[in-house]
Amino acid sequence: MIKRVFVDSSAWYALRDEDDANHASAQETLPLLLSERPGLITSNHVIGESYTLIRSSLGHASAFSFLRHIQESPRLERLFTPEEFEKDAYLFLHKYQDQTFSFVDATSFVWMKKLGLTEVFTFDNHFAVAGFLLLPTIKPGT
Repeated sequence: MIKRVFVDSSAWYALRDEDDANHASAQETLPLLLSERPGLITSNHVIGESYTLIRSSLGHASAFSFLRHIQESPRLERLFTPEEFEKDAYLFLHKYQDQTFSFVDATSFVWMKKLGLTEVFTFDNHFAVAGFLLLPTIKPGT
């Protein structure tokens, strides 16, 4: 069975920002994932975080274009985080208070565990710390 891949805001941002250190890697990775996987998954929290990052760094036009592409993509499943998952994220953040996970990270971890996903398109090493496989593979501590 071919696995689906969760997409994190660090990947969405790197795809948009040509000056981002991970831009080239993101540009190489996305077509490979689309050719090898049945689809990509992201959440409304990740979309919101990505929009905010893009808007604050690249401006409204780029951020709104990102939203339009997300909405129109036939290969992307958008998940809407229920309150129950947010409560699980609170518990996760409390349990791992020694880590610098964001709330969006925690809700993403909950989604991935609930759906049985093991791989994530990201440049955020927090996902590796939480036990997920990063695509592309990045070095620990980056």
